[in-house]
Amino acid sequence: QVQLVESGGGLVQTGGSLRLSCAASGRTFSSNAMGWFRQGPVKEREFVAAISWSGGSTAYADSVKGRFTISRDNAKNTVYLQMNALKPEDTAVYYCAAKDGLRIGRVSEYGYWGQGTQVTVSS
Repeated sequence: QVQLVESGGGLVQTGGSLRLSCAASGRTFSSNAMGWFRQGPVKEREFVAAISWSGGSTAYADSVKGRFTISRDNAKNTVYLQMNALKPEDTAVYYCAAKDGLRIGRVSEYGYWGQGTQVTVSS
């Protein structure tokens, strides 16, 4: 089992930045690929970014490429999402997720979820 706790959400103006953190506990963090997902108002949950166990591989949704950066610190059991140039359409609850296995894999493989943190971007 993996327990995940997100933090760092909040209210920011268009063009601003936020850094989300996700603290993991419960098992060997470095054995899990990690990801960030989001769910906006009246929208389904969607993939945002993912990172392999070592941090050597990353993947991003087209909508955030060039603006968001995912990273991890295995010594601190934490994964981060640096969000720059935020837009109103980035407004959502952001969820941290983990999957068994070292590689990024498929979205459907992410079975461990945090409780989410709200990000609101004002226009």
